[in-house]
Amino acid sequence: MPANNGDSAAGPVTPGAGSFIPPEAGFRVVSCLLTFHSQSLIGMATSLYIHIPFCTRKCNYCSFNSYSGLETLRERYVDALCIEMARLQVGSDLVPLKTVFLGGGTPTLLSTAQLTKLFGALLSRFQLADGAELSIEGNPGTLDIEKLQCLKELGVNRLSFGVQSFNDRELENIGRIHSAKEAQFAVEMAGRAGFSNISLDLMYALPGQTPASWWNSLETAVSLGGNHLSLYQLTVEEKTPLERILARGTRILPDEEQLAEMDKITEELTGQAGLKQYEISNYARRGSQCRHNIVYWENGEYFGVGAGAVSFLENRRCRNENDPVLYCELIGNGKTVTVESETLTWEESFRETVIMGLRMHCGVSIEVLEKRYGIDLEQYYGENLTRMINEGLLVLEDHVLHLTTRGGVFANQVMSELV
Repeated sequence: MPANNGDSAAGPVTPGAGSFIPPEAGFRVVSCLLTFHSQSLIGMATSLYIHIPFCTRKCNYCSFNSYSGLETLRERYVDALCIEMARLQVGSDLVPLKTVFLGGGTPTLLSTAQLTKLFGALLSRFQLADGAELSIEGNPGTLDIEKLQCLKELGVNRLSFGVQSFNDRELENIGRIHSAKEAQFAVEMAGRAGFSNISLDLMYALPGQTPASWWNSLETAVSLGGNHLSLYQLTVEEKTPLERILARGTRILPDEEQLAEMDKITEELTGQAGLKQYEISNYARRGSQCRHNIVYWENGEYFGVGAGAVSFLENRRCRNENDPVLYCELIGNGKTVTVESETLTWEESFRETVIMGLRMHCGVSIEVLEKRYGIDLEQYYGENLTRMINEGLLVLEDHVLHLTTRGGVFANQVMSELV
């Protein structure tokens, strides 16, 4: 799973399983299986991730590749991104991009001039498919109407706001720089600027959070009319300031009973709003699923540029240098920025595809897997698969494997047994 490539506070994370509403609850996203057919079997990347590692202040829970205090590096970094895109080694069969995602960090810290330069380089290197999804992550307090209008003119058609909470005390507890009112204003301003595809990131299991405060945050998010929510359970990462704060006992996390109540609240409020769960942590109105992240969950191919960005091409996963200063130096000296790479075996890629696909509500199509890999899923996992089905963790229905409600609760355990 690519680190820092995607749609969250700072890219795809491995959140707690949270509340997983199974397909038997009455909703299945057929479109993700169709994407699986159309992209993964062709073997050509149609997605691009661009990493912007700058932050105003690093949040105390964050372990992603992001940095504060590098304001003077931003112009040089954008230039380096433009050079890396121009140098991408791709074949003559390059196809138009269907998704582009600018993540971070906080991409909206870039100036309008820097954003314009970056998109100019993007469009000079790649063509965009009709209806391409162009997403950018932004934090409240880093956007004004001028920058929103600039993004609109550049072709951005999807905004992902890292709100995390609409409770000021909770925001303070995790080191966010904005207030609840500023977050609400930013979302409303984006709507006035003409953006209709808006996603909000919220976190639960935060220090000091209660089921009542989670209800209020989620209700506020729903009331703002966005068509996508990413709801992540807080994971306390090692060596973060939050880990040290919790070790001192000055902040307390919600207990298991409170978390279970939060899951019920999530199911109730998202259901009332018509936001259907299509992945363990993601909810959307029909047709508003994040197409870029679906590429990851289907184990499709993608380009990644920028410090710490990951690419996955022809079963080879490569990671760039994390340090943005060193990244710029390597680009400037004409050297490779790849610091780590692995080529997956056929079976490793198969297993990854199964595990990632189980994150999605639509599950994993046995037929598509066999067409892609020539491997029969039932035969491959054998008794192990049968046992998990009998234990009520997985269900195989209409040649599609997916998690049950119970399996969603123990998703990490299930996936570890399939890896």
